Amino acid sequence: MFSETQRLAVPGASLAYHHAEAITPPRGILLISHGLAEHSKRYHSFAESMAARGYHVYAHDHRGHGETTAPDAPIGRFARRSGAERVIGDVVAMRGHAASRHPGLPVILFGHSMGGLIALNAAVTAPADFDAVAVWNSNFAVGLAGRAAQAILLAERMLKGSDVPSGLLPKLTFGTWGKSISGRRTEFDWLTRRPDEVDKYVADPLCGFAASVSLWLDLFELTFRAPQKTHLDRLPRNMPIHLVGGGEDPATERGKAVLWLSNHLKGRGFSRISTEIYQDVRHETLNEIGADAAIAAFADWCDRAVARS
Repeated sequence: MFSETQRLAVPGASLAYHHAEAITPPRGILLISHGLAEHSKRYHSFAESMAARGYHVYAHDHRGHGETTAPDAPIGRFARRSGAERVIGDVVAMRGHAASRHPGLPVILFGHSMGGLIALNAAVTAPADFDAVAVWNSNFAVGLAGRAAQAILLAERMLKGSDVPSGLLPKLTFGTWGKSISGRRTEFDWLTRRPDEVDKYVADPLCGFAASVSLWLDLFELTFRAPQKTHLDRLPRNMPIHLVGGGEDPATERGKAVLWLSNHLKGRGFSRISTEIYQDVRHETLNEIGADAAIAAFADWCDRAVARS
């Protein structure tokens, strides 16, 4: 059952994860990488839908999130140092665990928002481990604004340390995105148009927490790392890559950042890029109005990807 929390020991941490067994004859394995300031249990409905389509689903809590524990990773921090490398290593470890339980099946890696940053970085780090990658609602196109944010974070680290919440980045991200929604009820209405899902997020003690300076720095490292030519060149040019964005998602400039990644990958010679921008959808496509249709379309893409793997 997906609601049951299981554990996987990895170097320096105990990963909490959830698993949904394929209901129909198994087609493949789906690994889920969740977003910032949330956790893997929020993907229960998605996991059950994909299990019904024949996928063994695994979703773990990243370090500093959910029920995963590590001595140097309290809530809001990946690690005291080398946080980006550690969370990438955790994804690869989860892949190895899942593949050992279901040998011979193709593996699809799915990531939402921050999870998409981690997923693409995991794919370029261990390209032989994954047969396809899906990156939803992620922003790799931060450009000069991202470099300026890095400079702010480095100044914050120098002044007050890396293990405390950033004072400015939440205002530049979550705060700005929240204010962009006309007629908002809460500061998190930018996530989805569904009030029930927003309310569940606000009421969840494991959601919406303040990220540390070090975690923000790790996120920018992930953002700038994966799109570099030296890293993308490690991926097969025919690897299926599925990109999804929301036309009203302020975190991706209304989907423009998703289109940037699509064009960037095509410019590097990738031939199997699938890109969909759902109009009127905000940040959490999986929790939005019309999510069932988006999930069904994703499952169809997965079927095509594993059939050719």
